[in-house]
Amino acid sequence: MSLAHNPIVPSVPFDEDGKHHGYLRLPYSRNDSAWGSVMIPITVIKNGHGPTALLTGGNHGDEYEGPIALQALCHELETEDVTGRVIIVPFMNHPAFLAGTRVSPLDNGNLNRLFPGRPDGTPTEKIADYFIRTLVPMADIVLDFHSGGKTLEFVPFAAAHVLDDAEHQTRCVAAMMAFNAPYSMTLREIDAVGMFDTSVEGLGKTFISTEIYGGGTASARSARIARKGTVNTLKHAGILKGEPDMAPSMAIDTTPAGCYHFAELTGMMEPLLDLGETVSEGDALMRIWLTTITGEPPLTVRSKRDGILAGRHFPGLVKLGDCLAVVASPVEA
Repeated sequence: MSLAHNPIVPSVPFDEDGKHHGYLRLPYSRNDSAWGSVMIPITVIKNGHGPTALLTGGNHGDEYEGPIALQALCHELETEDVTGRVIIVPFMNHPAFLAGTRVSPLDNGNLNRLFPGRPDGTPTEKIADYFIRTLVPMADIVLDFHSGGKTLEFVPFAAAHVLDDAEHQTRCVAAMMAFNAPYSMTLREIDAVGMFDTSVEGLGKTFISTEIYGGGTASARSARIARKGTVNTLKHAGILKGEPDMAPSMAIDTTPAGCYHFAELTGMMEPLLDLGETVSEGDALMRIWLTTITGEPPLTVRSKRDGILAGRHFPGLVKLGDCLAVVASPVEA
């Protein structure tokens, strides 16, 4: 990491008891504001000594379940409810969130592919650097919310990654199970380089993430899942009193080969299965129809393995190389 100084300045104290709302202020000079700033909302709630949880949403700006749950928590959680500290950032990539886009309109930066960032880099790189060098080191547990955004849709799952250190993975899996989404996924990313997940795990922190539906909006059900999971995570960490509110959760796995399916044709998607449905190797997942001519047969996309349809492309039009489907394997308890 660079030794340069990060220009982000917090307006909230991290070590004083109480409930504090404010901003992470990133200086950003632009045409309409020469001495302007990017203002990232943050809440810190601290009460005595205890563990620290860092809760984040809006890593991508078109994903809403996390920001909903975290905004509610900022409003509803009181100091006396907490033992330890909760740091809440509902909109990590605030410029992207305000634009409703996956990447930042300031520099086209995909925050979740730019970690550990640079203190002297682009605005998005500076945000990444501040989180990794300042906020994450304070935390014992980190929960980073994701959903499919505008281009993907998933069964609602919490996730823990496959890690080299068995004790570290055990901690992350226990937190994932405590979140208690309808599905609990053991996950290996397609490309983990530059991800928040990878940097946080590299610091030895307990880390869990989610993918809760998608499509660029939220539903009543998806918001409930996110809100319940947030409270469960804080109870699991010992920051809130009581035991997590548990319900059945299906364990699924995307570490074997053949889980991910990618488009080899540009065209219009016809889904043949809905999320959560059982699929066998060779079953048709979807058809892709040409949009430049009539009368031609579609390309049928078939499953490369047995499992359940855990994720799929969301918009009706697909492009060459798009991720079309994720087939996950159910795991025996």
